[in-house]
Amino acid sequence: AMSLFAVVLFNALPKEFAPTEDRGVVIIPTTGPEGASFPYTMEHVTKLESLLQRYVDNGEAYAVMSTVGGFQRPAISNVANIFVRLAPWAQRDRKQQAIAAEIFPLVASIPGIRGFALNPPSLGQRGFQPPVQFVIGGPDYDTLIAWRDVFLEKARTNTRLLNLDHNFKETKPEVRVDIDRRKAADLGISIAAVGRTIETMMGSREVTTYVVGGQEYKVLLQAPESARLSPYDLQNVFVRTGTGGLVPLSNVVALSERARAQTLSRQDRVRAVTIQASLAPGYSLGEALDFLDQTAKEVLPQEARISYLGQSLEFRESSGALYVTFALALLVVFLVLAAQFESFIHPFVILLSTPLAVTGGLLALWVTGQTLNVFSQIGMVLLIGLMAKNGILVVEFANQLRDRGMSVRDAVLEASVVRLRPILMTSIATVLGAVPLAMA
Repeated sequence: AMSLFAVVLFNALPKEFAPTEDRGVVIIPTTGPEGASFPYTMEHVTKLESLLQRYVDNGEAYAVMSTVGGFQRPAISNVANIFVRLAPWAQRDRKQQAIAAEIFPLVASIPGIRGFALNPPSLGQRGFQPPVQFVIGGPDYDTLIAWRDVFLEKARTNTRLLNLDHNFKETKPEVRVDIDRRKAADLGISIAAVGRTIETMMGSREVTTYVVGGQEYKVLLQAPESARLSPYDLQNVFVRTGTGGLVPLSNVVALSERARAQTLSRQDRVRAVTIQASLAPGYSLGEALDFLDQTAKEVLPQEARISYLGQSLEFRESSGALYVTFALALLVVFLVLAAQFESFIHPFVILLSTPLAVTGGLLALWVTGQTLNVFSQIGMVLLIGLMAKNGILVVEFANQLRDRGMSVRDAVLEASVVRLRPILMTSIATVLGAVPLAMA
């Protein structure tokens, strides 16, 4: 019954990789329109900084800093990061998380840029990415764009996912050149000739070199600037046919404009689009990923490949390793006890207390409103060791009493009464010893 109750509690608890810590800083990554200049981004960042100055004035923060261009090289003109350095804990009444939640609407009140308040990730994780990073992989980018739009439409129904965004923004203009292969073949024009002509006229091509004064110089062939101001200047370019004549390039190609993303991302060598989001207060990473997984099952075809990045990836990996960790912990404890008692029966008796211990730990997390994370998982493993220690005290003394001629029932009762005090003393000492660490 206790094991079943533990399973129910385990499924009911919200799960995350690591709880948010008050590290004394709020990070605000912001993004302007594609192609926005440094002055444009700086102007809007300055407006946001003036709103954030209130936290410096009331003593909750002692500095507001910003960097335009991000940390990429080369710098990106439409990206900026703002840092609100909070005062020490003793000098402010509110936690970092409460201040970050209050900053959200301030960022949204500045038109022309998008941003979100981000609590720095725990456990020394790097980067300023939101906790939710859900990756959709597919055969080609056109298919991914269609999948992305359908997925985002469904995901936006969840109001606890904040600042839903993606990394595949079609803002870069692109000209597509489609060659009429049949007409080109009739004229004796090869595909390579078409490509070489476009490369030479719109880009450049090195045709030879010459030497002057001992220095070698390249000779580049290229159309004059006035003839390559627009992609449609290609219509004025001629290409040589197989008979040596010249025909307009527009006779064998068709031009079309479309927008593409500046970078084409991949994940595990598969074309991919990453969906990003922040979490509303009280909404765990595990709940968010479960919702997105279910959304993917409902709206995406089976050939879509789902994966994760950042904190989401670490959370999934740590969750998958939880069962293995518990199994290994039980196995190690069992082997140690078997070696100590020189029996395979007594270890089973001791480990029967494990469901009670795990249930108590999960119940404590549920009552206090905490999450199941990497820290609580470590605590569960330590709890197994603590219960094994308590079981050793009782079983070993009960065996000694049985050797003196006591019955099994009397030996167990006597051992439980006699060993209760040392069990309570060691357990209380263990708990009190962890209090300073928990309060730090």
